[in-house]
Amino acid sequence: MDMNSIMASQLKSLQSLVQMSVMNQSLAMETSAMTEMLEVLPDQPVAHPTKGASIDVTA
Repeated sequence: MDMNSIMASQLKSLQSLVQMSVMNQSLAMETSAMTEMLEVLPDQPVAHPTKGASIDVTA
């Protein structure tokens, strides 16, 4: 292998590594933002499971 192909291969590997790092950081930021949003939401009261639902018992 000549020096140019070795350098090109290493550059491609480095670009892939940087891309994965950026994607991981973005995912971590989105996850923390979503966690913060969920923590800020007020607690929702638990509704009765059949409240507001109509059940048809006719055959």
